[in-house]
Amino acid sequence: MPTYIGFNTINQFGKFTLLDFELIKRDLSNAFNIQQGELPGRPDYGTVIWSFIFENQTPETEQAIRNEIQRVAGGDPRIVVNSINFYPQQNGILLEVELQLAATQTAEILAIFFDQETRRASFI
Repeated sequence: MPTYIGFNTINQFGKFTLLDFELIKRDLSNAFNIQQGELPGRPDYGTVIWSFIFENQTPETEQAIRNEIQRVAGGDPRIVVNSINFYPQQNGILLEVELQLAATQTAEILAIFFDQETRRASFI
């Protein structure tokens, strides 16, 4: 039985219902593709990760990105971040984030690519 039920109309044809991790992935995708402060009435929603993509990839920058992932994901009470792995790429940043549904043992590793050319975060 699903724990979370929601809907999505982006790239959906016919079936709009999303369950559990699919719903959480859609919500995280929205948060990662919105610059923090862009959403009217919700100044803390979104992310500042895009400002780190063009920085030198130092340990401090990597830690700032990890902190930002924790902050964005921490805003969703349905999930807990278990681990974050960081992989600088030639045209962006690849992050592997292990998420666990709160109050369950269900976990999933998500690979999120922040593409500096398209300025989009997408799951791969």
